[in-house]
Amino acid sequence: MVQCACDNITSPAQQIPDMSQIALMPDLFEGEGARPNAIANRLDASDRVIHDWYRFVLSFPPHLVRDYLERFGVAPGVTVLDPFCGTGTTVVEAKLHGICGIGVEANALAHFAGSVKTDWSVNPDALMACAQMIADAAEKKIAASLPDELRTLSAEAESLLLKESISPLPLHKALVLLETIEELRVQPCYRHLRLALARTLVYDVSNLHFGPEVGVKRVKLEDAPVVACWLATVQRMADDLRIVDRTAPPAVIHHADARRLANLLQPRSIDAVFTSPPYPNEKDYTRTTRLESVVLGLIKNKDDLRLVKQGLLRSNSRNIYKNDDDDRWIAQNAEIQALAIEIEQRRIELGKTSGFERMYARVTRHYFGGMARHLAELRPFLKPGAYLGYVVGEQASFFQVLIQTGRLLAEIAAELGYKVVDIDLFRTRLATATRQQMREEVVVLRWPERCASQSPKDGHTAQDISRIRIIC
Repeated sequence: MVQCACDNITSPAQQIPDMSQIALMPDLFEGEGARPNAIANRLDASDRVIHDWYRFVLSFPPHLVRDYLERFGVAPGVTVLDPFCGTGTTVVEAKLHGICGIGVEANALAHFAGSVKTDWSVNPDALMACAQMIADAAEKKIAASLPDELRTLSAEAESLLLKESISPLPLHKALVLLETIEELRVQPCYRHLRLALARTLVYDVSNLHFGPEVGVKRVKLEDAPVVACWLATVQRMADDLRIVDRTAPPAVIHHADARRLANLLQPRSIDAVFTSPPYPNEKDYTRTTRLESVVLGLIKNKDDLRLVKQGLLRSNSRNIYKNDDDDRWIAQNAEIQALAIEIEQRRIELGKTSGFERMYARVTRHYFGGMARHLAELRPFLKPGAYLGYVVGEQASFFQVLIQTGRLLAEIAAELGYKVVDIDLFRTRLATATRQQMREEVVVLRWPERCASQSPKDGHTAQDISRIRIIC
């Protein structure tokens, strides 16, 4: 179990060692010890089963989930929640270990991926039989296609994509394959076949690359064996289904907003939480899944895209809307208000006047307000003594003003009655704007055993947390 590390509260004058080469703190995890930054966020070869069906490029790794579930004392018979579950890493890892998992995800494609990855009811032999039949039919259609009759997206759908996200011929083949898959939509394996196409689109046949941001490669892939790549992906799915325990506890992933949990969960039903919300920066997370979302028809037009963005935590200037009111949750938080003022003052000093740049201070308020709203909404559903882990990262995207996300989130949690146990260093990463090492941390919280009282007296206070800096 986690111990409250009060001796980690240090004065600002204490020297912080260079943490650029240290990820998980060795004293927190016995055995293998720390992982270098180069592999801290990497998917281990042994973790590819199920997880590799489809992943966000920015997903946290299964080994991190395992480490914290073990640290929290989670075992079969309890329920784990991931309220920002993305493509389902926490829920899948829980299921692999015989633990009930619940996820919440607002992004339609991510929700689809997570729900398929936790559905192990499909017979692997039937899956491959359907896939082979589809592959044969699709290849015949493609062979019969005329060069001047390539299939395309509608102009409205294409306008949602980065230009040249996928070349015309691979797109044509993918659309033919999708049409053939749709002919078997009544089959139990239908969703698995579609998810395999989503993965193939991004990783095998598109022109996209993923760095700090999603972009288009300089050298384009003019043609690709779309059907063969898809069939190989389905084969890997079938292979995985043959080795997992298909009687594992059920998992559910809700297509919903993590700030609105009231109709999703049962009171006092959650034993542990492990999650990674978006970070406050200028990353539009919907762009990461845009190609496959559009091709699969999950986003057809700008109205659909707006609905997706409105269900997400406000973390960037492209998903802030006129009627948003999450900022009211931190209206009395002096430090966050001061941070927003500093960002706005920096904008004025630099003479930045674009509409997006004018939003940065507002994004900051709404981001932390949305997290406060989420944490407040979550409280009735936690069992007394439940542990929570939030993976978050420092940011300097807004005019290079440092946002200590973990510390500020811990302060908000303490004000809402949570006990702050630790702020652990997961890894560091190089900020593109400042070339400085930014901390990615796990904020460890606990809901009090005496949950009728929301006093943080038995944990770190908000004032204490303002001085926390975990050191190796």
